[in-house]
Amino acid sequence: MRKSLLLFVFLTGFIFPGFAQKEIPLYSGAIPNAKEAANEETNTKGVVRNVSKPTLSVFLPPVGQSNGAAVIICPGGGYGVLVIDREGYEVAQAFNRLGIAAFVLKYRLPSDKIMKDKSIGPLQDAQQAIKTVRERAKEWNVDTSKIGIMGFSAGGHLAATAGTHFDKSLIENKEKTSVRPNFMVLVYPVISFLEAPSHKGSRSNLIGPSPTEDQIKYFSNELQVNQSTPPAFITHAGDDTVVPVSNSIMFYEALNKFKSPSDLHIYSKGEHGYLKTPPFDEWFTRCINWMKTNQFIP
Repeated sequence: MRKSLLLFVFLTGFIFPGFAQKEIPLYSGAIPNAKEAANEETNTKGVVRNVSKPTLSVFLPPVGQSNGAAVIICPGGGYGVLVIDREGYEVAQAFNRLGIAAFVLKYRLPSDKIMKDKSIGPLQDAQQAIKTVRERAKEWNVDTSKIGIMGFSAGGHLAATAGTHFDKSLIENKEKTSVRPNFMVLVYPVISFLEAPSHKGSRSNLIGPSPTEDQIKYFSNELQVNQSTPPAFITHAGDDTVVPVSNSIMFYEALNKFKSPSDLHIYSKGEHGYLKTPPFDEWFTRCINWMKTNQFIP
């Protein structure tokens, strides 16, 4: 059966959802900021819950077809679950078909049960993922100047946080490897934790139901943009009633203030999740065009 499956993959180039070349533990040693706790992770129909052991799923283009670019993908789910098939593995396969390496980050979901400080756990994992890809770039045929981070919904908040909070490493980094992504791809992202535009579920899950003013400002990424923030491709729907489109608009305006070569694409319809419209190829093609325009891919 396995030989037949491999032959089918070889002949057709089709990869089943969740089929990565390799899934590796994110940390080779102890997981930072972790408490001793039972592993209660579950995966039901492509939705992962209770992640306490973060991993990186490695999707590499066929030999000889890599263009050197890489994208670390953070699935969404309100910091409560990870929609890992639809907003992870399937997107990684699409990048691979274009010669782009992809890495699906199964990051820890905030919980006082498994973390000493749940607010920084996901960011630690994002930084570790960037550090890992940058340090193993030669092995994976990746250009260290073309490593991006992508996120959907709350995963977009994590990606934007990684893109605005890289000046302080929250992980062990004796090599002083840069944890700054070279670019961001943000799909219907949560950006702000301010009261009006905030997605209350994501905010509560990450920083609790009664956060301090400093916590709210720290994780409101539109307030953290500066001249060193990497450029972004951003897409959102105007009729999104879960995460208001103002999140993306504010972040784009903050980037544009510093003349960042960023794109913002707003669709009149799409709601949250782009389940019916726009089609995947519509917004994904625009993303690829932006990557070409900014010379992250040839």
